[in-house]
Amino acid sequence: MTIKQRLDAYERLMRLDKPIGALLLLWPALWGLWLAAYGLPDLDNFLIFVVGVIVMRSFGCIVNDYADRRFDPHVERTRARPLATGEISVKEAAALAASLLAVALMLVLQLNQLTVMLAFIALPLAVIYPFLKRVFAFPQAWLGVAFGFSIPMAFAAQHGSLMTVAWVVMIANVFWAIAYDTEYAMVDREDDMKLGLKSSAILLGHRDVAGVMVAHALFLLIMAGVGYERRLGVLYFAGLAVALGLVAFQYRLIRERQREGCFKAFLNNNWVGFAIFAGLALDLYLRVKMRWL
Repeated sequence: MTIKQRLDAYERLMRLDKPIGALLLLWPALWGLWLAAYGLPDLDNFLIFVVGVIVMRSFGCIVNDYADRRFDPHVERTRARPLATGEISVKEAAALAASLLAVALMLVLQLNQLTVMLAFIALPLAVIYPFLKRVFAFPQAWLGVAFGFSIPMAFAAQHGSLMTVAWVVMIANVFWAIAYDTEYAMVDREDDMKLGLKSSAILLGHRDVAGVMVAHALFLLIMAGVGYERRLGVLYFAGLAVALGLVAFQYRLIRERQREGCFKAFLNNNWVGFAIFAGLALDLYLRVKMRWL
């Protein structure tokens, strides 16, 4: 294997060629930072969280592929992954994962003690998740906690303390993750059932579409409640309205339960996260600007 081929394999192992996972992890972190900082997060915190999201998502992908290395060759969507094909050895993957973890540690040590403590809780959440589909019927809920733990970490980084709203937004993120990861699980449902794996798509059965929509509805309702409690303005709620429209579009994509449509719906959640962040950031920016005038 040439150096270029090996680097390409590393890129695919870390999913750097597929940024959707990093984006779904990034938006909640940015919601947390902007809410915690009232629209003016510290530049250092912003950069650490953005880079940290990319690093930890890459680490999580390696752990996931290690956990699934014996299943992935039997799943249509995953059979070309580098660990499944043998392009990268388990030792190479472990070394790369250790390197990423060292980078993440260096990043988090730049933050305060409370954030460091929360990071050591977030790590096992990320490591355990890939193994849950063997024993837990609803691993998507765990993913929501793991992907949303950056929210209390953002509040801790900005304030040195935690606020109730941080946990409320994290709960909202749990419902969002249940929605989008159930759409993702609907793509693999037949393969997962053959392999004896578990997912919310399998658990919900013919109620899967309804389950996705209920989870989305709870997510948006909680985020609307956060906006009301934080006294956010029309731009924030406009962002939520756009997100609601995107969710309605996702319903059209998944109602026939076709693999392609379900995967498109999953990808569409990037725009849901962006719409909410854009509304939040613009709303807080105008509030700060009005305060300065």
